[in-house]
Amino acid sequence: MRTELCERFGIEYPFVGFSPSEHVVAAISRAGGLGVLGCVRFNDPDELDAVLTWLDDRTEGRPYGVDVVMPSSVPVEGAPADLDRLIPAGHRDFVERTLLRLGVPPLGVDNSQRAGVLGWLHSVARSHVEVALTHPVRLVANALGPPPPDVIAQAHERGVVVAALAGRADHARGHVASGVDLVVAQGYEAGGHTGEIASMVLVPEVVDAVGAQVPVLAAGGIGSGRQIAAALALGACGVWMGSVWLGTAEYQSSAALREALLRAGSADTVRSRVYTGKPARLLRNRWTDAWSEEAAPRPLPMPLQNLLVAEAHTRLMASDDPTVVPMPVGQIVGRMNEVRPVADVLADLAAEADETLARLGTLSWRRLPPGSG
Repeated sequence: MRTELCERFGIEYPFVGFSPSEHVVAAISRAGGLGVLGCVRFNDPDELDAVLTWLDDRTEGRPYGVDVVMPSSVPVEGAPADLDRLIPAGHRDFVERTLLRLGVPPLGVDNSQRAGVLGWLHSVARSHVEVALTHPVRLVANALGPPPPDVIAQAHERGVVVAALAGRADHARGHVASGVDLVVAQGYEAGGHTGEIASMVLVPEVVDAVGAQVPVLAAGGIGSGRQIAAALALGACGVWMGSVWLGTAEYQSSAALREALLRAGSADTVRSRVYTGKPARLLRNRWTDAWSEEAAPRPLPMPLQNLLVAEAHTRLMASDDPTVVPMPVGQIVGRMNEVRPVADVLADLAAEADETLARLGTLSWRRLPPGSG
């Protein structure tokens, strides 16, 4: 099952695995896929540098990449304190009232630092790229379309492939015109930021739009070998998977988050702006339901919404309550029913995809003689 993606990156399987966990990323790359580290959790470039150094040592010479959140145009940013002043008092009051109603305690002294804010800013995402390009990364992917032209140029100067996620065919054409080397067609079923078109429709549309120019990966709702075979049948040269790795042994999570993921079905997610200000698919729970109530305010635009809820998310995670943990995850969560090592998951994905492709190879169209039907 070797495709153009395998040849380009020197990997065994055409599987790209995205994760915010360096342990998962290293395991994916060692097992024959291409692990991609989500960088948005890093506020401090030195911390990212240390983690990438760790990956350099733990991937055993296998390729890996990074994923950033960076708009193609450079926004005007203020300091975090300036952005803080743009958040309406009513939104702050709603968050505090909701946490109180959900029984979420305040942070302890050891957890008082607000996390997950600065990584959504363009300037910090740019520092992520600058740090990454000092390491032997093979791919820089951007969740918000193509990076700015100078960032693409910097990556290309170092021989690094640039990928961008697309939720529509016209977006994909724009990505390629901007110089992107690889398009990830991400369907509505995906976790995190996602558009409104389902993968079965989106992937062939994107392949038809740009497949003759650049390779296309399929993403969104993929977590089995049969789905990988379907993606290849739709014209993709590989798959991009994220949510499926949340259920692996290498993903370090709280007991509450693990419980919430394992017991969720495919209908237990919601597409909402509550997490970042842009539409993202999340676990549906009492926290997300509160934001859909009639009295709830409209979520703020990025990055203000993340700034508003960052401390709340830390409190929700620290509460050890599986009914409120805030977590981006795709509809494939319904297949995540047990905790297994990354290598075992990847091996089973490959085996099932091979079996499916072999079975499909035995099928053929056969016309019945007139009158025999």
